[in-house]
Parts: sequence; structure tokens; C-alpha cells
Amino acid sequence: QVQLVESGGGLVQPGGSLRLSCAASKSIFSIYNMGWYRQAPGKQRELVAAITRGGSTNYADSVKGRFTISRDNAENTVYLQMNSLKPEDTAVYYCNADPIRELGLAPTYWGQGTQVTVSS
Repeated sequence: QVQLVESGGGLVQPGGSLRLSCAASKSIFSIYNMGWYRQAPGKQRELVAAITRGGSTNYADSVKGRFTISRDNAENTVYLQMNSLKPEDTAVYYCNADPIRELGLAPTYWGQGTQVTVSS
């Protein structure tokens, strides 16, 4: 079983930056694709950014050019650098680990979430 722990959320003014961290309890990046999701009040959870085991990335259109997902394999940690933050970025951000196809029915893991609030 894998545990994911997010950190780095908080209150920031529009135009500011935050870096979220997601620490995994074991080395999983070779067999899991990693992602960041967010959920705002009254809205569905949405994919913000993802990084595959091979290092390919993809982003939601709303954050392209502002957010960057990366990872540190040695520390089993995934990051989300968020720049030029907007009020509409306010949400609870969740770390996700999604197994590659070769793992069959292996489960998807979620962190507990970290609150990001963008307000003046």
C-alpha cells in the first residue's frame, strides 16, 4: 500500500506563487503515473497536471504556462509549482498515483489534500 502526503498549500495573493509537494511512502514512480487534481466548492474534481513514469507531462488548459509538475525520484516526491495564481485556482489540491496498465487491477492512491486559497 502507498501513502501520499501533500504539503505546501496556503493563502496567497493573486499573482503570487506556491509550490505543492507530494511525498510517497515508497518508490513508485517506475510503475505509477503521478498527477495533481483539484476540487473547488460545488465543482467536480479535475486533473490539473500529470507526469508519467517516463517524464512526459500534461496540463489542464486553465493552468498551462503557469503551473509546472516535476518529481524528485530519490525523495519519492512530486511537486507542483504554481505561478501567477488566480482566485479561480482556489481549491483543495490532491496528489494522485495511477498504476500503469501492466499492473492490472492495482489501485489508484490519493492524498488527503491541501488547501490553496488565492485572494486579495
